[in-house]
Amino acid sequence: MAGRKLIEVALPLEAINRESAREKSIRHGHPSTLHLWWARRPLAAARAVLFAQLVDDPSARPEEFPTEEDQRRERERLHDLIERLVVWENTRDEKLLAEARAEIQKSTDGNPPPILDPFAGGGTIPLEAQRLGLEAHASDLNPVAVLINKALIEIPPKFANQPPVFPGLADTKQDWRGAEGLAADVRAYGQWMRDEAEKRIGHLYPKAQLPDGTESDVIAWIWARTVRCPNPACGIEMPLVRSWWLGKKKGKEAYIVPSVVSSKGGRHVVYSIGHDPAAAPTATNDGTVGRVGARCVACDASVPLAYIRDQGQAGALSANLMACVVEGNRRRIYLTQDDSHEEMARIPRPPGVPDGEMPPAAPSFRVQAYGMKKYVDLFTARQLAALVTLAELVPNIQGLVGFRLWESLSRRLC
Repeated sequence: MAGRKLIEVALPLEAINRESAREKSIRHGHPSTLHLWWARRPLAAARAVLFAQLVDDPSARPEEFPTEEDQRRERERLHDLIERLVVWENTRDEKLLAEARAEIQKSTDGNPPPILDPFAGGGTIPLEAQRLGLEAHASDLNPVAVLINKALIEIPPKFANQPPVFPGLADTKQDWRGAEGLAADVRAYGQWMRDEAEKRIGHLYPKAQLPDGTESDVIAWIWARTVRCPNPACGIEMPLVRSWWLGKKKGKEAYIVPSVVSSKGGRHVVYSIGHDPAAAPTATNDGTVGRVGARCVACDASVPLAYIRDQGQAGALSANLMACVVEGNRRRIYLTQDDSHEEMARIPRPPGVPDGEMPPAAPSFRVQAYGMKKYVDLFTARQLAALVTLAELVPNIQGLVGFRLWESLSRRLC
Protein backbone atom coordinates (compact mmCIF):
# COMPACT_ATOMS: atom_id res chain seq x y z
CA MET A 1 0.00 0.00 0.00
CA ALA A 2 1.31 3.44 -0.89
CA GLY A 3 2.51 5.51 2.02
CA ARG A 4 1.12 8.83 3.10
CA LYS A 5 1.68 11.96 1.04
CA LEU A 6 2.86 15.23 2.48
CA ILE A 7 -0.60 16.80 2.19
CA GLU A 8 -1.97 14.14 4.55
CA VAL A 9 0.41 15.07 7.34
CA ALA A 10 1.28 18.78 7.40
CA LEU A 11 1.52 21.88 5.20
CA PRO A 12 2.95 25.38 5.78
CA LEU A 13 -0.54 26.88 5.67
CA GLU A 14 0.47 30.32 6.91
CA ALA A 15 2.82 30.87 3.97
CA ILE A 16 0.33 29.41 1.47
CA ASN A 17 -2.53 31.59 2.76
CA ARG A 18 -0.35 34.70 2.82
CA GLU A 19 0.78 34.29 -0.79
CA SER A 20 -2.72 33.32 -1.95
CA ALA A 21 -4.11 36.54 -0.48
CA ARG A 22 -1.28 38.63 -1.96
CA GLU A 23 -2.13 37.40 -5.46
CA LYS A 24 -5.26 39.56 -5.45
CA SER A 25 -3.12 42.68 -5.76
CA ILE A 26 -0.83 41.29 -8.49
CA ARG A 27 -1.75 42.40 -11.99
CA HIS A 28 1.27 42.26 -14.27
CA GLY A 29 1.54 38.80 -15.80
CA HIS A 30 -1.20 37.24 -13.68
CA PRO A 31 -3.82 35.10 -15.48
CA SER A 32 -6.57 37.14 -13.83
CA THR A 33 -5.67 39.95 -16.25
CA LEU A 34 -6.40 37.66 -19.21
CA HIS A 35 -10.06 37.37 -18.28
CA LEU A 36 -12.03 37.90 -15.10
CA TRP A 37 -13.42 34.61 -13.90
CA TRP A 38 -15.58 34.03 -10.85
CA ALA A 39 -14.28 31.68 -8.15
CA ARG A 40 -10.75 31.84 -9.54
CA ARG A 41 -8.50 29.60 -7.46
CA PRO A 42 -5.25 31.13 -6.15
CA LEU A 43 -2.24 29.92 -8.13
CA ALA A 44 -0.13 29.63 -4.97
CA ALA A 45 -2.61 27.30 -3.29
CA ALA A 46 -2.99 25.11 -6.38
CA ARG A 47 0.80 24.88 -6.79
CA ALA A 48 1.26 23.87 -3.15
CA VAL A 49 -1.57 21.33 -3.17
CA LEU A 50 -0.45 19.67 -6.39
CA PHE A 51 3.09 19.37 -5.07
CA ALA A 52 2.05 18.12 -1.63
CA GLN A 53 -0.39 15.50 -2.90
CA LEU A 54 2.29 13.89 -5.08
CA VAL A 55 5.33 14.12 -2.82
CA ASP A 56 5.74 11.49 -0.11
CA ASP A 57 5.70 12.44 3.51
CA PRO A 58 9.03 11.37 5.10
CA SER A 59 7.15 8.88 7.31
CA ALA A 60 6.30 6.93 4.11
CA ARG A 61 10.01 6.21 3.59
CA PRO A 62 11.29 4.74 6.87
CA GLU A 63 14.28 3.22 5.10
CA GLU A 64 15.56 6.75 4.42
CA PHE A 65 14.21 8.47 7.53
CA PRO A 66 14.09 5.85 10.32
CA THR A 67 13.59 8.18 13.29
CA GLU A 68 10.98 10.82 14.02
CA GLU A 69 13.73 13.41 14.18
CA ASP A 70 14.92 12.48 10.69
CA GLN A 71 11.37 12.71 9.43
CA ARG A 72 10.84 16.10 11.07
CA ARG A 73 13.96 17.56 9.45
CA GLU A 74 13.01 16.22 6.03
CA ARG A 75 9.47 17.51 6.44
CA GLU A 76 10.82 20.96 7.31
CA ARG A 77 13.00 20.87 4.19
CA LEU A 78 9.97 20.09 2.03
CA HIS A 79 7.97 22.81 3.76
CA ASP A 80 10.75 25.28 3.05
CA LEU A 81 10.59 24.26 -0.60
CA ILE A 82 6.82 24.86 -0.65
CA GLU A 83 7.22 28.24 1.02
CA ARG A 84 9.61 29.32 -1.73
CA LEU A 85 7.45 27.70 -4.40
CA VAL A 86 4.30 29.67 -3.58
CA VAL A 87 5.93 33.11 -3.86
CA TRP A 88 4.70 34.84 -7.03
CA GLU A 89 8.11 36.25 -7.90
CA ASN A 90 9.51 32.69 -8.01
CA THR A 91 7.10 31.36 -10.64
CA ARG A 92 9.79 31.74 -13.33
CA ASP A 93 12.68 30.50 -11.20
CA GLU A 94 13.68 27.48 -13.29
CA LYS A 95 16.18 26.25 -10.69
CA LEU A 96 13.47 26.19 -8.01
CA LEU A 97 10.93 24.57 -10.32
CA ALA A 98 13.48 21.91 -11.31
CA GLU A 99 13.97 21.16 -7.62
CA ALA A 100 10.22 20.74 -7.14
CA ARG A 101 9.88 18.56 -10.24
CA ALA A 102 12.71 16.33 -9.01
CA GLU A 103 10.88 15.74 -5.73
CA ILE A 104 7.72 14.77 -7.61
CA GLN A 105 9.66 12.41 -9.88
CA LYS A 106 11.33 10.82 -6.87
CA SER A 107 8.04 10.19 -5.05
CA THR A 108 6.29 8.80 -8.14
CA ASP A 109 9.14 6.55 -9.33
CA GLY A 110 9.63 8.78 -12.36
CA ASN A 111 6.05 8.27 -13.53
CA PRO A 112 3.80 11.01 -12.11
CA PRO A 113 0.09 10.65 -12.86
CA PRO A 114 -1.59 13.02 -15.32
CA ILE A 115 -3.69 15.77 -13.79
CA LEU A 116 -7.32 15.78 -14.94
CA ASP A 117 -9.63 18.77 -14.36
CA PRO A 118 -13.02 18.39 -16.10
CA PHE A 119 -14.26 21.75 -14.75
CA ALA A 120 -11.13 23.84 -15.11
CA GLY A 121 -12.79 27.28 -15.08
CA GLY A 122 -10.04 29.90 -15.13
CA GLY A 123 -7.37 27.24 -15.65
CA THR A 124 -5.53 27.49 -12.32
CA ILE A 125 -5.06 23.76 -11.69
CA PRO A 126 -3.90 22.70 -15.19
CA LEU A 127 -1.64 25.76 -15.41
CA GLU A 128 0.12 24.91 -12.16
CA ALA A 129 0.29 21.24 -13.13
CA GLN A 130 2.19 22.26 -16.27
CA ARG A 131 4.48 24.49 -14.23
CA LEU A 132 5.38 21.48 -12.10
CA GLY A 133 6.18 19.40 -15.19
CA LEU A 134 2.99 17.33 -15.07
CA GLU A 135 0.79 16.20 -17.94
CA ALA A 136 -2.41 18.24 -17.69
CA HIS A 137 -5.83 17.65 -19.22
CA ALA A 138 -8.58 20.22 -18.77
CA SER A 139 -12.04 21.03 -20.04
CA ASP A 140 -15.23 22.78 -18.99
CA LEU A 141 -18.88 23.01 -19.93
CA ASN A 142 -18.60 26.79 -20.33
CA PRO A 143 -17.14 27.75 -23.73
CA VAL A 144 -15.57 30.89 -22.26
CA ALA A 145 -13.64 28.73 -19.79
CA VAL A 146 -12.53 26.47 -22.64
CA LEU A 147 -11.23 29.49 -24.55
CA ILE A 148 -9.36 30.76 -21.46
CA ASN A 149 -7.73 27.37 -20.98
CA LYS A 150 -6.70 27.18 -24.63
CA ALA A 151 -5.10 30.61 -24.44
CA LEU A 152 -3.46 29.87 -21.09
CA ILE A 153 -2.27 26.27 -21.19
CA GLU A 154 -2.74 24.75 -24.66
CA ILE A 155 -1.44 27.29 -27.18
CA PRO A 156 1.66 28.71 -25.39
CA PRO A 157 3.51 25.35 -25.14
CA LYS A 158 3.15 24.86 -28.91
CA PHE A 159 5.15 28.04 -29.48
CA ALA A 160 7.64 27.58 -26.65
CA ASN A 161 11.16 28.86 -27.40
CA GLN A 162 10.06 30.02 -30.86
CA PRO A 163 10.84 33.49 -32.27
CA PRO A 164 7.93 35.79 -33.21
CA VAL A 165 6.68 35.82 -36.80
CA PHE A 166 5.59 39.46 -37.02
CA PRO A 167 7.66 41.02 -39.82
CA GLY A 168 11.04 42.22 -38.56
CA LEU A 169 10.37 41.35 -34.92
CA ALA A 170 12.48 38.18 -34.72
CA ASP A 171 15.66 40.14 -35.55
CA THR A 172 15.30 42.39 -32.51
CA LYS A 173 16.54 39.65 -30.17
CA GLN A 174 18.72 36.55 -30.40
CA ASP A 175 17.34 34.24 -27.72
CA TRP A 176 13.58 33.78 -27.43
CA ARG A 177 12.72 31.72 -24.35
CA GLY A 178 9.47 30.20 -23.22
CA ALA A 179 6.47 32.14 -24.51
CA GLU A 180 8.43 35.37 -25.12
CA GLY A 181 8.09 35.05 -28.90
CA LEU A 182 4.36 34.37 -28.71
CA ALA A 183 3.86 37.26 -26.28
CA ALA A 184 5.77 39.60 -28.59
CA ASP A 185 3.57 38.51 -31.50
CA VAL A 186 0.38 39.06 -29.49
CA ARG A 187 1.50 42.59 -28.63
CA ALA A 188 2.62 43.39 -32.18
CA TYR A 189 -0.44 42.02 -33.97
CA GLY A 190 -2.73 43.49 -31.34
CA GLN A 191 -1.19 46.92 -31.90
CA TRP A 192 -1.45 46.48 -35.67
CA MET A 193 -5.15 45.61 -35.40
CA ARG A 194 -5.77 48.53 -33.06
CA ASP A 195 -4.05 50.96 -35.41
CA GLU A 196 -5.94 49.64 -38.45
CA ALA A 197 -9.25 49.71 -36.58
CA GLU A 198 -8.58 53.30 -35.49
CA LYS A 199 -8.13 54.31 -39.11
CA ARG A 200 -11.57 52.91 -39.94
CA ILE A 201 -13.70 53.76 -36.90
CA GLY A 202 -11.55 56.04 -34.74
CA HIS A 203 -13.86 58.95 -35.54
CA LEU A 204 -16.62 57.14 -33.62
CA TYR A 205 -14.57 57.38 -30.41
CA PRO A 206 -13.80 61.08 -29.87
CA LYS A 207 -11.57 62.34 -27.09
CA ALA A 208 -13.06 64.19 -24.13
CA GLN A 209 -12.20 67.75 -23.24
CA LEU A 210 -10.93 68.17 -19.69
CA PRO A 211 -11.74 71.20 -17.52
CA ASP A 212 -8.28 72.67 -18.23
CA GLY A 213 -8.96 72.64 -21.98
CA THR A 214 -6.76 69.64 -22.83
CA GLU A 215 -8.07 66.42 -24.36
CA SER A 216 -7.82 62.86 -23.12
CA ASP A 217 -8.96 59.38 -24.15
CA VAL A 218 -12.34 58.14 -22.94
CA ILE A 219 -12.11 54.85 -21.05
CA ALA A 220 -15.86 54.26 -20.93
CA TRP A 221 -19.19 55.88 -21.66
CA ILE A 222 -21.79 55.32 -18.91
CA TRP A 223 -25.30 54.98 -20.31
CA ALA A 224 -28.70 54.53 -18.71
CA ARG A 225 -31.55 52.70 -20.36
CA THR A 226 -34.73 54.74 -20.19
CA VAL A 227 -38.46 54.15 -20.38
CA ARG A 228 -41.32 56.64 -20.49
CA CYS A 229 -42.91 57.14 -17.07
CA PRO A 230 -46.46 55.68 -17.10
CA ASN A 231 -47.77 58.49 -14.86
CA PRO A 232 -49.93 60.64 -17.26
CA ALA A 233 -49.03 63.77 -15.29
CA CYS A 234 -45.30 63.07 -15.78
CA GLY A 235 -44.41 61.09 -18.92
CA ILE A 236 -40.70 61.79 -18.59
CA GLU A 237 -38.03 59.50 -20.05
CA MET A 238 -37.00 58.00 -16.71
CA PRO A 239 -33.54 56.38 -16.31
CA LEU A 240 -33.29 52.75 -15.21
CA VAL A 241 -30.17 52.66 -13.03
CA ARG A 242 -29.05 50.11 -10.44
CA SER A 243 -26.61 52.48 -8.74
CA TRP A 244 -25.53 56.09 -9.14
CA TRP A 245 -22.05 55.37 -7.83
CA LEU A 246 -19.05 55.68 -10.18
CA GLY A 247 -16.25 55.22 -7.63
CA LYS A 248 -16.28 54.64 -3.87
CA LYS A 249 -12.56 54.82 -3.10
CA LYS A 250 -12.03 57.01 -0.05
CA GLY A 251 -10.97 60.50 -1.05
CA LYS A 252 -11.95 59.88 -4.69
CA GLU A 253 -15.69 59.38 -4.34
CA ALA A 254 -17.71 60.05 -7.47
CA TYR A 255 -21.38 59.54 -8.25
CA ILE A 256 -24.03 60.67 -10.72
CA VAL A 257 -26.60 63.26 -9.66
CA PRO A 258 -29.78 63.25 -11.79
CA SER A 259 -31.83 66.44 -12.11
CA VAL A 260 -35.06 67.19 -13.93
CA VAL A 261 -35.09 70.34 -16.08
CA SER A 262 -37.67 71.92 -18.36
CA SER A 263 -37.08 73.15 -21.89
CA LYS A 264 -39.05 73.84 -25.05
CA GLY A 265 -39.02 70.12 -25.78
CA GLY A 266 -40.53 69.32 -22.39
CA ARG A 267 -39.03 67.99 -19.20
CA HIS A 268 -35.98 65.73 -19.28
CA VAL A 269 -33.22 64.43 -17.04
CA VAL A 270 -29.72 65.88 -17.00
CA TYR A 271 -26.79 64.46 -15.09
CA SER A 272 -23.95 65.97 -13.10
CA ILE A 273 -21.05 64.46 -11.14
CA GLY A 274 -20.98 64.64 -7.35
CA HIS A 275 -17.92 64.19 -5.15
CA ASP A 276 -19.12 65.21 -1.68
CA PRO A 277 -19.35 62.08 0.53
CA ALA A 278 -21.93 63.81 2.72
CA ALA A 279 -24.36 64.09 -0.21
CA ALA A 280 -23.57 60.68 -1.70
CA PRO A 281 -26.27 58.12 -2.50
CA THR A 282 -27.33 55.87 0.36
CA ALA A 283 -29.02 52.47 0.46
CA THR A 284 -32.42 54.18 0.37
CA ASN A 285 -31.86 56.41 -2.68
CA ASP A 286 -29.13 54.67 -4.71
CA GLY A 287 -30.39 53.96 -8.22
CA THR A 288 -33.93 53.65 -9.55
CA VAL A 289 -34.32 49.91 -10.21
CA GLY A 290 -34.95 47.17 -7.67
CA ARG A 291 -36.16 43.59 -7.61
CA VAL A 292 -39.84 44.44 -8.10
CA GLY A 293 -39.74 47.57 -10.24
CA ALA A 294 -38.39 51.04 -10.76
CA ARG A 295 -38.90 54.56 -9.42
CA CYS A 296 -39.32 57.69 -11.49
CA VAL A 297 -36.75 60.38 -10.61
CA ALA A 298 -39.25 63.14 -11.53
CA CYS A 299 -42.55 62.17 -9.89
CA ASP A 300 -41.38 59.31 -7.63
CA ALA A 301 -44.00 57.01 -9.17
CA SER A 302 -43.49 53.26 -8.69
CA VAL A 303 -43.17 51.48 -12.01
CA PRO A 304 -43.63 47.67 -12.07
CA LEU A 305 -41.18 45.48 -13.98
CA ALA A 306 -44.09 44.15 -16.04
CA TYR A 307 -44.57 47.63 -17.56
CA ILE A 308 -40.86 47.94 -18.37
CA ARG A 309 -40.89 44.50 -20.02
CA ASP A 310 -43.95 45.39 -22.07
CA GLN A 311 -42.24 48.59 -23.24
CA GLY A 312 -39.15 46.56 -24.13
CA GLN A 313 -41.21 44.10 -26.16
CA ALA A 314 -42.74 47.06 -28.00
CA GLY A 315 -39.27 48.46 -28.79
CA ALA A 316 -39.92 51.54 -26.62
CA LEU A 317 -36.79 51.36 -24.46
CA SER A 318 -34.18 54.02 -25.14
CA ALA A 319 -30.85 55.11 -23.64
CA ASN A 320 -29.18 58.32 -22.46
CA LEU A 321 -25.52 59.05 -21.90
CA MET A 322 -24.93 59.91 -18.24
CA ALA A 323 -21.16 60.34 -17.93
CA CYS A 324 -17.76 59.74 -19.50
CA VAL A 325 -14.88 58.04 -17.70
CA VAL A 326 -11.68 59.70 -18.89
CA GLU A 327 -8.05 58.72 -18.52
CA GLY A 328 -6.30 61.17 -16.20
CA ASN A 329 -2.87 61.36 -14.57
CA ARG A 330 -2.77 58.07 -12.64
CA ARG A 331 -6.49 58.36 -11.89
CA ARG A 332 -9.88 58.32 -13.55
CA ILE A 333 -11.72 61.53 -14.28
CA TYR A 334 -15.51 61.53 -14.47
CA LEU A 335 -17.19 64.07 -16.75
CA THR A 336 -20.87 64.85 -17.30
CA GLN A 337 -22.61 63.75 -20.48
CA ASP A 338 -21.54 65.41 -23.71
CA ASP A 339 -24.21 65.87 -26.38
CA SER A 340 -21.65 65.49 -29.18
CA HIS A 341 -20.46 62.18 -27.72
CA GLU A 342 -24.04 60.96 -27.46
CA GLU A 343 -24.79 61.86 -31.05
CA MET A 344 -21.56 60.19 -32.22
CA ALA A 345 -22.74 56.89 -30.74
CA ARG A 346 -26.14 57.03 -32.46
CA ILE A 347 -25.05 55.54 -35.78
CA PRO A 348 -26.97 53.10 -37.98
CA ARG A 349 -26.47 49.43 -37.32
CA PRO A 350 -23.64 48.23 -39.62
CA PRO A 351 -24.66 45.92 -42.47
CA GLY A 352 -23.81 42.24 -42.53
CA VAL A 353 -24.08 41.71 -38.78
CA PRO A 354 -25.13 38.14 -37.84
CA ASP A 355 -28.64 38.29 -36.47
CA GLY A 356 -29.12 34.84 -34.97
CA GLU A 357 -31.96 34.31 -32.53
CA MET A 358 -31.21 33.80 -28.85
CA PRO A 359 -32.84 30.92 -26.98
CA PRO A 360 -36.34 31.92 -25.82
CA ALA A 361 -35.27 31.54 -22.18
CA ALA A 362 -32.16 30.64 -20.22
CA PRO A 363 -31.24 30.48 -16.52
CA SER A 364 -29.77 33.78 -15.25
CA PHE A 365 -30.12 35.29 -18.73
CA ARG A 366 -33.57 36.82 -19.13
CA VAL A 367 -33.09 39.79 -21.44
CA GLN A 368 -35.56 38.19 -23.85
CA ALA A 369 -38.36 39.48 -21.61
CA TYR A 370 -37.26 43.04 -22.44
CA GLY A 371 -37.49 42.58 -26.20
CA MET A 372 -33.91 41.49 -26.82
CA LYS A 373 -34.53 38.45 -28.99
CA LYS A 374 -31.36 38.45 -31.13
CA TYR A 375 -27.71 38.49 -30.14
CA VAL A 376 -27.19 41.81 -31.93
CA ASP A 377 -29.75 43.36 -29.57
CA LEU A 378 -27.21 43.04 -26.75
CA PHE A 379 -24.88 45.59 -28.36
CA THR A 380 -25.08 49.22 -29.34
CA ALA A 381 -24.58 50.09 -33.01
CA ARG A 382 -21.14 51.50 -32.20
CA GLN A 383 -20.12 48.30 -30.42
CA LEU A 384 -21.29 46.29 -33.42
CA ALA A 385 -19.24 48.52 -35.72
CA ALA A 386 -16.15 47.79 -33.63
CA LEU A 387 -16.80 44.04 -33.58
CA VAL A 388 -17.40 43.92 -37.33
CA THR A 389 -14.23 45.92 -38.00
CA LEU A 390 -12.08 43.64 -35.84
CA ALA A 391 -13.59 40.54 -37.46
CA GLU A 392 -12.79 41.94 -40.91
CA LEU A 393 -9.19 42.66 -39.92
CA VAL A 394 -8.37 39.15 -38.67
CA PRO A 395 -8.09 37.55 -42.16
CA ASN A 396 -5.72 40.35 -43.19
CA ILE A 397 -3.12 39.03 -40.76
CA GLN A 398 -2.43 36.18 -43.20
CA GLY A 399 -1.14 38.74 -45.68
CA LEU A 400 1.25 40.15 -43.09
CA VAL A 401 2.66 36.78 -42.09
CA GLY A 402 2.90 35.25 -45.55
CA PHE A 403 0.94 32.28 -46.83
CA ARG A 404 3.62 29.59 -46.25
CA LEU A 405 4.29 30.67 -42.67
CA TRP A 406 0.54 30.98 -42.06
CA GLU A 407 0.05 27.35 -43.12
CA SER A 408 2.89 26.27 -40.80
CA LEU A 409 1.38 28.14 -37.86
CA SER A 410 -2.07 26.68 -38.58
CA ARG A 411 -0.69 23.13 -38.56
CA ARG A 412 1.07 23.76 -35.26
CA LEU A 413 -2.18 24.92 -33.66
CA CYS A 414 -4.16 21.91 -34.94
